[in-house]
Amino acid sequence: MSLKAFHFVFIAVSILLSFGFGAWCLTHREAAADSQMLLYLGIGSLVCGVALVGYGVAVIRKLKNISYL
Repeated sequence: MSLKAFHFVFIAVSILLSFGFGAWCLTHREAAADSQMLLYLGIGSLVCGVALVGYGVAVIRKLKNISYL
């Protein structure tokens, strides 16, 4: 696996984990004792997920001429 392919996989997994954790925080905050912290963590995680999507698009544009091998 090339460095470019690994980078794309790593970004995709990071995006999925960020959105997944954000969704989990926002759906489970009612049952938690510290619901305000879970709200902040959920919103922060979703913002990081959006930033990672932008970063992924920028990397795809920058590395479009480099092969996957």
